[in-house]
Amino acid sequence: MKTPITITKVESFIIDLPTIRPHKLSMTTMQKQSMVIIKLYSSDGLVGIGEATTIGGLSYGEESPEGIKLTIDKYLAPALINIDATNIQSAMTQLSKIAKGNRLSKSAIETALFDAQGKRLNVSMATLLGGAVTDTLPVLWTLASGKTEQDIDEAEKLLAIKRHNTFKLKIGSREPAVDIAHVSAIKKALGNRAKVTVDVNQAWSESTAKTGIAALQDAGVDLIEQPIVKENHRGLARLREKFIVPIMADEAVATPEDAFDLACLGAADVFALKIAKSGGPMAVLKVAAIGEAAGIALYGGTLLEGSIGSIASAQAFSTLRSLEWGTELFGPLLLTDDIVANPPEFSNYQLKLPSGPGLGLELDMDKLKHYQRRE
Repeated sequence: MKTPITITKVESFIIDLPTIRPHKLSMTTMQKQSMVIIKLYSSDGLVGIGEATTIGGLSYGEESPEGIKLTIDKYLAPALINIDATNIQSAMTQLSKIAKGNRLSKSAIETALFDAQGKRLNVSMATLLGGAVTDTLPVLWTLASGKTEQDIDEAEKLLAIKRHNTFKLKIGSREPAVDIAHVSAIKKALGNRAKVTVDVNQAWSESTAKTGIAALQDAGVDLIEQPIVKENHRGLARLREKFIVPIMADEAVATPEDAFDLACLGAADVFALKIAKSGGPMAVLKVAAIGEAAGIALYGGTLLEGSIGSIASAQAFSTLRSLEWGTELFGPLLLTDDIVANPPEFSNYQLKLPSGPGLGLELDMDKLKHYQRRE
């Protein structure tokens, strides 16, 4: 009888990596990115890696880096010991009984399970998810200094070297008129050479959104992301009905249940997909399937993960037949350094998937130890 391959240990580390510049959001300004990296060990000697990262800690969502590590160490990891390392669906079902929610934590573990299984079978994570239809994904860049001329200059430089030709602007922390003038000036400067989208990160009321979106639509902005609070699905539906410019649901669409409700209401033109937000690669593909069935366009989102989380997302997104709005998997480019030995390749407006098994990434343990947070 064949000896089963079991999970023997799970380690977690909080890593703090500085950003190349302040990254301004509606709820905070980031000077660094804090991520939880996990290593999942199996009885056959293979180690899978995963990442759980959020934006701005608890100012953004329900999970913080410190909370993620605690959840993994005290609740999720003990439940995984000695169970079948090759049956990912069974392992994740077990975790759903141990902890409700905690989707970022679960996504990191699911990623590590896929990484190890890919190494075990010598295939990519995308292959395990059904197979990639592409080995490159278009990637936008976020202009988030908040300074108009600086953002225009940054966009021009990135266009010149063909690294990005779509730019997102984070707005909502200032008066709407100030933000709208800022966005309008950038769109005017870039013209038809680049798409310009905005992410309000839930900062506007519905009445403010009506005025703001009208002005942004007149300025030629290409897409409006999550203008109002995530719980107000019917408000999103009313805004979508009123305007021509596409409305994208981000924070509002985490689970398949969210996706189903938004689709029934006609509340979004686009779904922003995020593996961490949904609880793992398998769950995010369920969200995508609902969007596809409802005729809702798809977009590969990010929680500004580093290389591990970004490539895990890319592996899942590469299996989708269409990503009409591309992706924003630029997280590694926002950081001053990396903890993998083979960082992702970005060129000609695209992210290239690694060619190796699993994630196709290798941890740089010296860098991990250097940036590891000391308790």
